[in-house]
Amino acid sequence: MSTRDDTQTGTPSDPYAATSRETTEGTVYTVTGGDWDEMVDQTAGDERIVINMGPQHPSTHGVLRLVLELSGETVTDARLVIGYLHTGIEKNCEYRTWTQGVTFVTRADYLSPIFNETAYCLSTERLLGVEVPDRAATIRVLLMEINRIGSHLVALATGGMELGALTGMTNGFREREEVLHLLEFLTGLRMNHAFVRPGGVVQDLPEGHEERIRSFVKVMRGRLPGFHKLLTGNRIWRQRLEGVGYLPLDGCLALGVTGPILRSAGLAWDLREVDPYLGYEHYDFEVPTDTAADSFARYLLRVEEMSESLKIIEQALERLEPGPVMVEDAKIAWPARLSIGADGMGNSLEHVRRIMGQSMESLIHHFKLVTEGFKVPPGQAYVPIESPRGELGAHLVSDGGTRPLRVHLRDPSFVNLQAAPAMSEGGMVSDVIAALASLDPVMGGCDR
Repeated sequence: MSTRDDTQTGTPSDPYAATSRETTEGTVYTVTGGDWDEMVDQTAGDERIVINMGPQHPSTHGVLRLVLELSGETVTDARLVIGYLHTGIEKNCEYRTWTQGVTFVTRADYLSPIFNETAYCLSTERLLGVEVPDRAATIRVLLMEINRIGSHLVALATGGMELGALTGMTNGFREREEVLHLLEFLTGLRMNHAFVRPGGVVQDLPEGHEERIRSFVKVMRGRLPGFHKLLTGNRIWRQRLEGVGYLPLDGCLALGVTGPILRSAGLAWDLREVDPYLGYEHYDFEVPTDTAADSFARYLLRVEEMSESLKIIEQALERLEPGPVMVEDAKIAWPARLSIGADGMGNSLEHVRRIMGQSMESLIHHFKLVTEGFKVPPGQAYVPIESPRGELGAHLVSDGGTRPLRVHLRDPSFVNLQAAPAMSEGGMVSDVIAALASLDPVMGGCDR
C-alpha cells in the first residue's frame, strides 16, 4: 500500500486512514468503511462519535434529523432537528378567509386531516358563538373515528417497516386502503378532505353510506385480530419493543406528552372522556391504558383503540338522525346548500340556476360570501380535541375581520418529540428507531 508524508507531522501515514477535524463539538472523524479499526484505535475509548440519522434515513419516521452522540453502540446524547418539511401553513391561514383556512390546516398532520379541520372549525365556531346541527356533529365524529383507525394503521405499518417486520407493513397499509376507500366515498377525497367547514360540513353523506360503513366495520373486525397473531406474540417483535423507549408517568407530565404515550404510562387521559366535544359524552367506549410505559405497550394500545373506534362508528350510525348539516345562518353557511355536480364535487347546475334565478341580491350575497368570507367577532379561542397522537388544539385570534389575525396549532407530534431523547439516551442505536416509531410523529404537523 502506498504511503504519503503527513503535511503536519512529516511522518508517513495511510492515505485511507480516517481523517479528522476539530469542531465546536469536539473531534469529528470521517469514516469510509475500511478504516473503522484504525478509527477505533485513534479514539481509544475517550472520544465521541457524532452521527446524523436522517433527514433522509428511512428509520427517522419522516423528514426528521437526529444528531446522535455514540459511545460504541450506546447513545449518550440525542438531539432532534426539525423544520425540513416546513410549509408555513399557520401563516398562510392569516392571508385567507376563515373557510379557506380549512384547506391549509388539513394538510398539517396529513395522516389525520379530519382532526385538523375539526379543531380549527370548533375554535372558529366558538368565536362565532354558534353550535353545529346534531347531524353535522355526528358526521364529524364518524369521520374522525374512521380517520383514527387509518392513522393508527400507518403507525403500525411504518413501525413494522422500520423494525424489519415487512409483513406488518404490508398488512397495515392493506387495511389502511380500506379506510381511504371509505373516506373517498364519503368525502370525495382520500386525504386532505377540507370536508369539515365552519358551521358544519360541506355536504351530507352520499346515498348508500350506511351500507358501506357497516361493511367496513365488518371487514376491520375480521382483520384487526391478525395483528395480534402476526406481531403481539412474535418473539422478535416483543424483544425489539419491550422495555424500549421507557417513559414513566412523571416524565410524560413534565414534557407535556399526551395520547397513547401518556396512556401507556397508566393515565387514562383522553379528551373525548375528560373534556367531551361534539357529543362524545353520549358514546359508550373504553379508554385503553397500560402501565409498562414502553414501546410495546404503545403498540398494544393503538390496536385496542382501533377496536374502540369501531364501536363509536357503529354508535354514530345509530345516532345519525335526518337534519341539516350546516348552520341556518346565511351569513356563515358557505358553501350554501352545496350539492354534488357532474364532476363529483362542487355546485350542481341546478343550484347555480336557483341562485341566479332568485334575485340579484342573493347572487351578490353568494359572490361576496365566497370571495370575501364572513366576519368573525374579535377575540381568541382555543379548543383541544383528541387526535390519534394526543391533544390537538387550534388557537385562533380574530380582529373582527374576514381573515384570522393569528392561527396556531398545538400539534401533538411537535410536543411529543421532546420525549425522544429521554427515551433514547442510554440505550442502543437500534432502540432509537423503535422508540421513535412508538411516538408516531408526523412531521407535517410538527413543522406546519
